[in-house]
Amino acid sequence: MAYTINPNLPKVRRQAVVLLQQGLSTRQVARYLGYSQSVVVKWKAKASRYGSSAIPTLSSKPKTNPQALSKLVVSEIIQERITRRRCAEHVYYALKKKDIKVSLSSIKRTLDRCGLIKKRSPWKRPHDNALRPMPLYTGALLQCDTIHLIAPNGSRIYVYTLIDLYSRWAYAEVVERIGAQRSVEFIRRAQDNASFPFEMIQTDNGSEFSTWFTNSILSLGVKHRHGRVGKSNDQAHVERFNRTVQEECLDYVSNSSRALQEALSKYLIYYNTERTHMGINYLVPAQLIPSS
Repeated sequence: MAYTINPNLPKVRRQAVVLLQQGLSTRQVARYLGYSQSVVVKWKAKASRYGSSAIPTLSSKPKTNPQALSKLVVSEIIQERITRRRCAEHVYYALKKKDIKVSLSSIKRTLDRCGLIKKRSPWKRPHDNALRPMPLYTGALLQCDTIHLIAPNGSRIYVYTLIDLYSRWAYAEVVERIGAQRSVEFIRRAQDNASFPFEMIQTDNGSEFSTWFTNSILSLGVKHRHGRVGKSNDQAHVERFNRTVQEECLDYVSNSSRALQEALSKYLIYYNTERTHMGINYLVPAQLIPSS
């Protein structure tokens, strides 16, 4: 931090130098401007470095700090970060194993100063933090996700999946691209195929489930919440369904959009009407969906 915050002081210093160049003594300039003679002498000495421009206010921060980390410790921090590509907490414990004593906050400041910390974009909008309802009835809470598959030609094929946590009723579609708008269209088609209304859908933090998706499905009368970052268990039901549909259906079909969709449509009928589920006391989803 600078020792003064007066924004006009650089111009005052320049004015003092001009007066000295006009023939006034340092004592006369000091008396005219209201500063001590020793200060004017220092300004005169600095004038040769800045020429005709204003003399800036320099920081009063000391050039050295007796408590600063040594170059060896800083080098170890940077080396551990670059080679392992781990976060500051992992760097801290790695250095601790090497008997290098340095605090976690010092490691974070060092990484930040060296530009080795990936910061959150200031343009990224935060997700809405809606409370998670208890799935006490059909449609109270559903989970949605996407499966990524590789086609024989190297292109990607995506499968949207949706499951109701109470009844385990599931719906899925094969698509060639994913995005926020396509996610909304998938939810609309899933709602048309379901015999019960959706109240809230929970997803991960993928770009296809952005804030735009949240606002768009709200117009359909469906609320949306995101699972916690780094907490994969929040999406446990749909992740388990993804594994089931891959092991029992998709793995036995060639990776083409048409073949996958045909097999998936047949499998969903079996899944919702015949396949028993341990999580619902060996019933089938259709038995827990109220008749209209």
